[in-house]
Amino acid sequence: MVNASGVFNVDTWDEDPYDQREGAKLARVRVGKTFQGGLEGTSTTDIITVVSADDAPLAYSGIERFTGTASGRRGSFVLQHTATAGPGGEGELAWRIVTGTGTGELTGIRGEGRIDIAPDGTHSYALEYELG
Repeated sequence: MVNASGVFNVDTWDEDPYDQREGAKLARVRVGKTFQGGLEGTSTTDIITVVSADDAPLAYSGIERFTGTASGRRGSFVLQHTATAGPGGEGELAWRIVTGTGTGELTGIRGEGRIDIAPDGTHSYALEYELG
């Protein structure tokens, strides 16, 4: 297994709320990111978010296509996201590489990881993967 870690910047956040009933707001969001560290490259993510009435994030799920290098190997792959948050903001943001989506030198990649958001807003990631 290879461990890739680093940070990413959220370059774009295009939100389209589609259900704002009492209790929670649902929105479709397209996110553009730039990665540094074990992953070097860019991605586009489409997520569905659930936000409480007081704008606290509660959950999201989505699909992300990463293009660039993973530990120096060039290609692309798709990640499946799941995330939940509790009342205090603590939560879990997990990734899983979708089997069969690797291209180029990343063909056969599989693995999983997590995203962490620091109090200052810095986004970091850890991805454990292997090539098969």
